[in-house]
Amino acid sequence: MSHVTVRGEDVPALGLGTFQQSGDECYRAVGHALAVGYRHVDTAQMYRNEAEVGRAMAEASVPRDAVFVTTKLAPRNLTPDAVRSSHEQSLRDLRVDGVDLLLIHWPNPDVPLEDTLEAMETLRAEGKARHLGVSNFPPSWLDRAAKQTELLSNQVEYHPYLNQRDLLERCAQHDLALTAYSPLARGAISRDPEIRAIADAHGRTPAQVVLRWLLQQDRVVVIPKATAPARVEENFDVFDFELAGDEMAAIHALDRGNAGREIDPPSAPDWERTD
Repeated sequence: MSHVTVRGEDVPALGLGTFQQSGDECYRAVGHALAVGYRHVDTAQMYRNEAEVGRAMAEASVPRDAVFVTTKLAPRNLTPDAVRSSHEQSLRDLRVDGVDLLLIHWPNPDVPLEDTLEAMETLRAEGKARHLGVSNFPPSWLDRAAKQTELLSNQVEYHPYLNQRDLLERCAQHDLALTAYSPLARGAISRDPEIRAIADAHGRTPAQVVLRWLLQQDRVVVIPKATAPARVEENFDVFDFELAGDEMAAIHALDRGNAGREIDPPSAPDWERTD
């Protein structure tokens, strides 16, 4: 397992995403991932599966301190009182004393960012979150957050069809990781002829090629979602090959700008991109 090192923390570069997983399906996926060798699990209050993630971790034969656990505060829980009460519920559901990384899931212009971060800083001081971060923050929001407190990561959609050069540069400036969710563009990459040709050349699947493309980039952590045991294993089997420079460039060239974005709810911020 490779790691991304930021601010002295070795973050497992490949994690299991649990978006849209629930019940026993989520429980089994997390348990199998830990058995396979994953040491990074990502969840969120909005996913409503923290209890299943916690049960799987508690029953796994993996020490708690060997697993990097990330969860996220829902936009409705960003006032100081709600930050504390909701996170304490998350800890009970996850069956842990603290998480490794606590994120703001989405910017909420109705709640002062500074108030939210101050409440999160208190949780960090109490050991209930080792690191803080944000998710779905465009450059100006990220600059504002990083100016107030020490962050570890900005978790955003990132795949071959959605270039994140601007945010990668900002993350380097602030010494943060960029955590890529929806790295397979909801399966669209599997039909791409350019990616399929590279996959055939390596005897790999399109998903493995794209995950490798992400992992070979500086500061990038990737958290593909998977439920089927075979897919969980396939996504993890990406550490024994490398893409050449021209292959990396060919995948970068697939960028479609904002047209490639898969996750863009009505409440999303202005992404501040110029295509």
